[in-house]
Amino acid sequence: MDRKLFAVLFSFLLGMIVSTALGDDYLHQIQEQGITTGRSDVAHWGPDPDKYSSWTSHSNRLIPVYTFGTKGQPAGIDLNSYAGENSPYRNANKLRRIYGKPTEATLNPSADYLDQTNIFDLQKAALDAGKKNIFLVVFDGMDWQTTQAAAIWNTQQIPYTEGRGRGTHFQEYQADGTTQFGLMVTSPFCDDADIDVNKQIVKNSGGGLFGGYDVNIAGSGPWEKPKDILYLIGKSSETDGVKHSYTDSASSATSMMGGIKTYNAAIGVGPQGERPKSLAHLAQEKGYLAGAVTSVPISHATPAASYAYNVTRNDYQDISRDLLGLPSSSNPEHPLRGLDVLIGSGWGVNATNDSSQGDNYLSGNKYFADEDLKKVNIENGGKYVVATRTPGVSGQKVLAEAADKAAKSGERLLGYFGVGGSGDGAGHLPFRSGEGDFHPAIGVAKKAIAYDEADLTENPTLVDMTKAAIEVLSKNDKGFWLLVESGDVDWANHSNNLDASIGAVNSGDAAVKTITDWVEANSNWEESVLIVTADHGHYMFLDKPELLIRPENR
Repeated sequence: MDRKLFAVLFSFLLGMIVSTALGDDYLHQIQEQGITTGRSDVAHWGPDPDKYSSWTSHSNRLIPVYTFGTKGQPAGIDLNSYAGENSPYRNANKLRRIYGKPTEATLNPSADYLDQTNIFDLQKAALDAGKKNIFLVVFDGMDWQTTQAAAIWNTQQIPYTEGRGRGTHFQEYQADGTTQFGLMVTSPFCDDADIDVNKQIVKNSGGGLFGGYDVNIAGSGPWEKPKDILYLIGKSSETDGVKHSYTDSASSATSMMGGIKTYNAAIGVGPQGERPKSLAHLAQEKGYLAGAVTSVPISHATPAASYAYNVTRNDYQDISRDLLGLPSSSNPEHPLRGLDVLIGSGWGVNATNDSSQGDNYLSGNKYFADEDLKKVNIENGGKYVVATRTPGVSGQKVLAEAADKAAKSGERLLGYFGVGGSGDGAGHLPFRSGEGDFHPAIGVAKKAIAYDEADLTENPTLVDMTKAAIEVLSKNDKGFWLLVESGDVDWANHSNNLDASIGAVNSGDAAVKTITDWVEANSNWEESVLIVTADHGHYMFLDKPELLIRPENR
């Protein structure tokens, strides 16, 4: 039998087996078939269209930005302050200030897009104007294609092929006519730096590629196919072709919350070791409260960069110390004040040694040293009402009771949850599938993620975490700043898992609705500002998006 014909028949039969085993879970079938056969008519990840998976890292795609409470506001708050004719990518001097150096093939006289550092600028303008409630929601790794896939699945039609689109709450919600949409460049200062984790110094930055965005290759919208398919992943099909680096979550979060371009893996510090004040620090200086919520470990890149300073994102325990106001390797003599609310995951993930965290690593929990957890608890003289995963007790209840106590007493709140162990889902909240349940299909590792009943009942959801944070922070009459990260989108996309990716988008979308519902009930869009965006993209292509629609709905 011809080898190609055999491969087609094998793929068909395997798909039939998967379909029979999974019943009506159509999206699960698509994902399983793509991974097990190595190809799919629906989508592919990476530069090779004949392989379902040929790239598992980030890309330099333009990223969607959705804002609420901004349209018609003064300069600096209105998104148009940074887009269209005000785009920094139209001005060589502005680009030089953003990147700290001249940039190759990046100036674009007709650019409509903004830069990632402008997310910081917008928030700071809102803070300076006295906006009472400032929210930043980061869907880690959610580019335009990821959002479109979720929207198609949710609506069971192809509702758009470019632009803002519809199919999720954050796309459709109008915020009393104050919402806006734009695109931003996320490229970093550079790929890499030579650092010393123990001394907390940047010895040299500028390793690898420098950042930039060539519109002539990549396109003016993320829905456009790049002229060179390798460009957006830091490569080129030509020997002397233009190359620009793509960001990681640490550099991107530092840009959005600290206002500077930096090297990949930097937490709150610049390429020369600069330590700008983040939005959270600036907010606290003005009498606001500041908090961070995440579905992944509390000291991972995005929540870390909201407040901590560290030359490497991998120094998890020291980052947790900064976040909670304890002495750390970067702030040994004068600890930071600490966030007023921090809720996330990392519970139950232990490691005896971790050389990437330096000489002061303490055996035990990888993300948050066990003795530090004890120190911050108000029961031991600390400043935080602590809620942790508790055997046999509802995580939602544990967190809600702690939030109620902190809100009434004026204390700070720490929530520490997650799935323990060392598997693919360890350290995070349980991952949902596109169907909304908790058994997503396999990813590139070809390992199923399984949760027991305790994992599901003893952990709160991202919605629960968001509600708890707002309950505590909103007791402050001056106002508050809150970061909410839907971090499982990134983990799903790294795993080239379409099923888990769509489930993660919808989990984060529910948290966005929690915020907008609260604003409508307790505030308004004159005194509140919300930004919904992502920190970077991946490299998934929807080849036949119509195949995401169930056969019976076509």
